[in-house]
Amino acid sequence: MSGERPVRIVGDLSDLPEMAEGPAHLVWWGNVGFMVIEGTAFLLAAGAYLYLRSESSAWPPAADRLPGLLWSTVFTIGLVASELPNLWVFRKARAKSEGGVRAGTLAMALIGALLLVMRGFEINVLSPPWYHDAYGSVVWMLMALHTSHLVTDLGETAVQSLWLYTHEVGDAQFADIEDNSNYWSFVVLAWLPIYFLIYWLPRLA
Repeated sequence: MSGERPVRIVGDLSDLPEMAEGPAHLVWWGNVGFMVIEGTAFLLAAGAYLYLRSESSAWPPAADRLPGLLWSTVFTIGLVASELPNLWVFRKARAKSEGGVRAGTLAMALIGALLLVMRGFEINVLSPPWYHDAYGSVVWMLMALHTSHLVTDLGETAVQSLWLYTHEVGDAQFADIEDNSNYWSFVVLAWLPIYFLIYWLPRLA
């Protein structure tokens, strides 16, 4: 009959988007939850460092020497500077630029590899050894904790880059790149207080 309203089917999902982005995506919340958990691990490690410092008459102990600043500072500058291309990739993912995310993700993988080499030089001159005393153990714990996150994100970025160059790029990949960019920012920000604790706090005491 003319003039009848179209029948609306209850529970019809045909108008919903096929792909969610940002906070509307369950994976986004999973990534946030993971960063919260890992951030808590960093806080506990930093708390252990500060507790040991409060219980020591000298920090570092007299038998230990202050960790060198050269490679740690070079690494820190490089890590902070990596936020510029990381944010660029994030924006390209938001703009759904296939060429941009392919080039940017590959660049971030190469930057991550270079930073890992710098971290290797930093660790090579780090003293004292982890088994020397409580000071050495907590310093190496902080370094190992952050390095594990650096390696994890480098591996994820490298896999993403390979995928982007061997498969079609869709909304799911753009969302993954956004999540990975957010995680890299977390890795950068997590290092700054650790750098202060290990390299500068003993010098200010």
